Amino acid sequence: MSTLDPARVPLSLYVHVPWCVRKCPYCDFNSHPLAGEVPEAEFLAALEADLEAEAGRAGGRPIETVFFGGGTPSLLSAEALARLLEAIRQCLPLAPNAEVTLEANPGTFEAERFAAYAAAGVNRLSLGVQSFDDAALRRLGRIHDGAQAHAALAAAVRTFARVNVDLMIGLPGQSPAAALADVEAALAGGATHLSCYQLTIEPNTPFAAAPPILPADEEMMAIEEAVEHRLTRAGFVHYEVSAWALPGEACRHNLNYWSFGDYLGVGPGAHGKLSTPEGIVRRMKHKHPRRYLSARAPFVQEETAVAPEALPFEFLMNALRLRAGVPREWFAARTGLPLEALAPRWARLEAQGLVEPLAWRIAPTERGWRLLNSLLEEFLP
Repeated sequence: MSTLDPARVPLSLYVHVPWCVRKCPYCDFNSHPLAGEVPEAEFLAALEADLEAEAGRAGGRPIETVFFGGGTPSLLSAEALARLLEAIRQCLPLAPNAEVTLEANPGTFEAERFAAYAAAGVNRLSLGVQSFDDAALRRLGRIHDGAQAHAALAAAVRTFARVNVDLMIGLPGQSPAAALADVEAALAGGATHLSCYQLTIEPNTPFAAAPPILPADEEMMAIEEAVEHRLTRAGFVHYEVSAWALPGEACRHNLNYWSFGDYLGVGPGAHGKLSTPEGIVRRMKHKHPRRYLSARAPFVQEETAVAPEALPFEFLMNALRLRAGVPREWFAARTGLPLEALAPRWARLEAQGLVEPLAWRIAPTERGWRLLNSLLEEFLP
């Protein structure tokens, strides 16, 4: 295995805010219903210590993107977010054109708070709408209704140049027409990016204990085809399995994940991936908020080195989610392995019409993209 040069790998920062108003029945994220107010002072002090510890690992590389995820980051006050962004600037070299995304819940939005978030440095908002339909939102256990979703989107596009809307498709009882109604509402509201996730039943959730009846395979295919046709007609590019964007509006932070870039993770349960001359190291911070808040720097619950034999799968599991793939030279630059490590498995998949030739990009064919899980099985370590 050749030596990795971290300077050739872009670096992002993920900040996890673990609290939400109420846990949704489908959610298996590291989120915790809030009892009372967010312990902002204690949380900010821990995040600042976490940032300081991570800064020493960045090696002077600029942070290209920042993403505040959760949970519900918009539960933080504007003052807390401004302090946190200032701490990031103090600890890490933030690129002048850095993308700074904040996830927000329509059920917790305030127009004045959106303006304050923008003033603090947030330049991209991601709204967890899921649906604009009241009945669908009740079935999903969301705390907002359709009117709040419309109001939050209107306030977002007035405040931010770049706005993503998260939608769920394949909801209980959902028809293609109902899925399209949600897409139409997001388009009419001015979203520049859509994340369309299929509802799945995750273990250890209320939906797993009492599963709702989801659309059958044929109906699901009809929903996907209707959404794809409408968004293509609207000028959106289906650039990743679940992501659509107007030209130039793709999420740079998620693109870094999918192209096997590096990222630091701070906050409860936050994950990080870092390239070093010796190889790639993954970290996870203490997961439960109470354990995280009582811990000391570096707040690490788990740290593992990625085995060389696992790197082809890890790289492709991300890169092949992108419809256009990635430049072929990124494989060696971001794994430390020669491109030949993909052969002869790549040749077999190419013969089956699942991947493009390795002439200049590492990319799936249209058929391979639709059969991504089967394609990736070829590279399981």
